[in-house]
Amino acid sequence: MKKILFAVAAMALMTTACSTRQQTTGIDLDNLDTTAIPQNDFYQFACGGWMDNNPLTPEYSRFGSFDKLGLNNLEQVNGLIQDIAAKKHAQGSVAQKIGDFYNMAMDTARRDQEGIAPLQKTLDEIAAIRSREELSAVLGKAMEFGLWAMYVDADAMNSSMNILNEYQAGFALGEKEYYLDTDEQTTAIREAYTKHVERMFGLFGFADAAERAKTVLRLETRIATAAFSNVELRDPHANYNKMSIAELQELVPQIDWKVYFENVGIAPDSLSVGQIRHLQEVGRLLADEPLEDLKTLFTWQAIDGAASYLTTELYNANFDFYGRVLSGKEEPSPLWKRAVGIVNGTLGEAVGQMYVAKYFPEENKARMLALVKNLQKALGIRIENLTWMSDETKAKALEKLNAITIKIGYPDTWRDYTALDVDPKDTYYANIQRAAKFEQDYSMSYLGKPVDKAKWYMTPQTVNAYYNPSSNEICFPAGILQYPFFDMSADDAFNYGAIGVVIGHEMTHGFDDNGCHYDKDGNMVNWWTEADKAAFDARTKVMEETFNRIEVAPGVHANGKFTLGENIADHGGLQVSYLAFCLNEEAKPEDERLKTRDGFTPAQRFFLAYANVWAGNIRPEEILNRTKSDPHSLGRWRVNGALPQIGAWYEAWNVTPESPMYVAPENRVSIW
Repeated sequence: MKKILFAVAAMALMTTACSTRQQTTGIDLDNLDTTAIPQNDFYQFACGGWMDNNPLTPEYSRFGSFDKLGLNNLEQVNGLIQDIAAKKHAQGSVAQKIGDFYNMAMDTARRDQEGIAPLQKTLDEIAAIRSREELSAVLGKAMEFGLWAMYVDADAMNSSMNILNEYQAGFALGEKEYYLDTDEQTTAIREAYTKHVERMFGLFGFADAAERAKTVLRLETRIATAAFSNVELRDPHANYNKMSIAELQELVPQIDWKVYFENVGIAPDSLSVGQIRHLQEVGRLLADEPLEDLKTLFTWQAIDGAASYLTTELYNANFDFYGRVLSGKEEPSPLWKRAVGIVNGTLGEAVGQMYVAKYFPEENKARMLALVKNLQKALGIRIENLTWMSDETKAKALEKLNAITIKIGYPDTWRDYTALDVDPKDTYYANIQRAAKFEQDYSMSYLGKPVDKAKWYMTPQTVNAYYNPSSNEICFPAGILQYPFFDMSADDAFNYGAIGVVIGHEMTHGFDDNGCHYDKDGNMVNWWTEADKAAFDARTKVMEETFNRIEVAPGVHANGKFTLGENIADHGGLQVSYLAFCLNEEAKPEDERLKTRDGFTPAQRFFLAYANVWAGNIRPEEILNRTKSDPHSLGRWRVNGALPQIGAWYEAWNVTPESPMYVAPENRVSIW
């Protein structure tokens, strides 16, 4: 049966065999460290040269292939924006908004002259709060501070309709572990954070800065203690709690939710509370903490959120903690990069429209579509040949696979920025506030409406990709469809090893430990038999434990549960893309299939291309930071942790039981 399926697939893939024109291998031999033994440390062998040739500069805590391509895109976008910013444009036009926002971001002299005045109105409003009864209205109006977040997205149980969602917030360090862990590194970060808060209050003229800093840490620790951990946040069922507004009022009676929503400017009839434990604790905090302490917390949140948009002194003080201490950076990014980042974050699709017009050839899109279709077929073959899954569940999995929506390059319809007011006569921070309100209003405009299936969640110039479970779609922006991920002049070994694995990675997210809870339409319903789900969980447990054993720094191990979804996706991406590559190779003449080029076989080049995607350097501080905060494994382990689970890698590189990277077949991960 397997041979029949493979033969059919090979015939289906023949149409995408390499053209007769000369193609390169795509492999840059300078990326290699030929002093390393690939069977002992494949990451060092494949990426050691890249690491030597791309040392960390002071502005980076991590710099890898993604960052290098991102820098190239940033420079291209900067050129486009500078051309616009140098000219006058009609007020209200997209060009005026792009140009003026960029020029304001570049004007540090004006911000230094304005000082803290742009934030003073907000600080005065917080100081003027006289009773707890005012908090419901204040929190509803506030753009600068808050204890939870609200946004509109697809209803997980009815994916065709949008619903209001609530999500935990209120603690500046983001990860609860920073407040609770007692190891030496985390304790030092917590102490540095307290000093940072004190320093910032002092720069804003508060005489009691030290006491205020202690208050902030105490309240944020209380909030963080009740928050979900990153592992808990990965359980979609635990983070979906749909209820009426009356039920919300009963759940958290300390807030007048009718008043709160009136001040947000919406009238929902229901919502999904993301983390009930956190929201209830926030309600209790608002009721029993001294009002002056709550105002201190709100003041800190306003200061923390505004610091990057005020004076140079405040920006640098903010960087000293978040950049130096938390990530290990030595210098801030140049001003032009920060300015482009602001414009990208505010008018991203408008900039993207210019970007794709100049830098994204349409033939790239056609080849990508062919690659995606081949990967879909290959994943279908692997599903059909699973020995641990019943035919009943396989049928549902194949339905979901075949229903995936594919988005490549850029959206068909561009976003309208008419309602965004960019006023160069106003302060930079005031424009930042209006941009934040514009985004909130944009999100809320979808409330109670059908889901817009054409909506994109990344801009075209972004160097990334995503899978969205609620719409069962994969998206590959134009920004990532460049070397070292995708190369129109390179052969299949390269493109399947690089962008092919990325495609397979995103597809596999539909079947990872999170995506497996959603059906073909994006609804959170069970499509598994009980026995199949148990078998799946047992296999993913092997993956979890494999990464738990990895020591990323002395005494610090990877979090296999937190990174499970991404590790499953890497594993699936490798397996699926390698199968698609092999089937595509079968359609070629034998001498072409087996040809060694640049000293490597096609199979070896596949794995070199994959490894080069994750080439990078990283600071020790950032290793600790990402281990707490990033659901992706570190780049080294996306190679040295993933490849020993792939049988084809052993064959391609002649890896024997004597190799330090060898894992016995019975102990390897085997899922999709």
